[in-house]
Amino acid sequence: MHRQFGSPRACRGSVECASNRESKAMRLRDAVVAEFLGSALLLATVVGSGIMGDRLAGGNVGIALLANTLATGAGLVALIATFISISGAHFNPLVTLAEVCLGKLRWKHAGAYIAAQATGAVAGVVAAHGMFDLPLFEVSRHVRTGPSQWWSEVVASFGLLTVILNVAKRRMAFVPVAVGAYITAAYWFTASTSFANPTVTIARSFTDTFAGIRPVDAPGFIISELVGGALAVLLFRWLERSHTSSQRAPEAAGEQQTRDGGRRLREVSVDKTKKTGVRGTPRR
Repeated sequence: MHRQFGSPRACRGSVECASNRESKAMRLRDAVVAEFLGSALLLATVVGSGIMGDRLAGGNVGIALLANTLATGAGLVALIATFISISGAHFNPLVTLAEVCLGKLRWKHAGAYIAAQATGAVAGVVAAHGMFDLPLFEVSRHVRTGPSQWWSEVVASFGLLTVILNVAKRRMAFVPVAVGAYITAAYWFTASTSFANPTVTIARSFTDTFAGIRPVDAPGFIISELVGGALAVLLFRWLERSHTSSQRAPEAAGEQQTRDGGRRLREVSVDKTKKTGVRGTPRR
């Protein structure tokens, strides 16, 4: 899900260098705008559907959560499909940091990505509040804390990054559906309703609605999300090394068999030559 910003090869001339720099700057600008818009629309979806579901559910929390879940999952599919070819559609610092750890994104570009994600997420909360005639900024009073909640965020983040990294490696076109499906499921199988995103966590502390989280509870979630993301990257690296080793083993065995076969052919050839030489040598 990464996007390259230029080639490390040296430029041939000053005009070409200037053109390459301009092209890279434009691609980075487009990627940052995509991350901002994607994050904003994602938070508008999460918070807005939470408000709508809560208002229409008549106090039934299960119905409100179902509405919130379906809207978020569907929104993710649409947003990732829209922006994946521009920025990789991270919308999440965990994905961006994973790309850095795997050598697919530079730190300076990652900083621009994360800044865009954070500001976009807050902008999305403001947009949702404006649509439902609420104060643009609120301090959430929704309690979300404790070991079970933190562990839920570890599991949710680990699962999300594992899905993204492995699906992106093998079936890039399937990433939007895979991510949307995973988040839809994780809303229901985790006690925390699967935030799995540090900037989403921060932004949701500014809404005192169904989707909110108290600012004092946010650090526990963020730390748990970072732990889950790190574990997913470690697993992905281990799987890649294991897969590479399993591919090299048959190749090495085949090369050894080829070398052994060649050695046997040479030995047979030398043996025949010696025999022919002995029998065909005239006596004097």
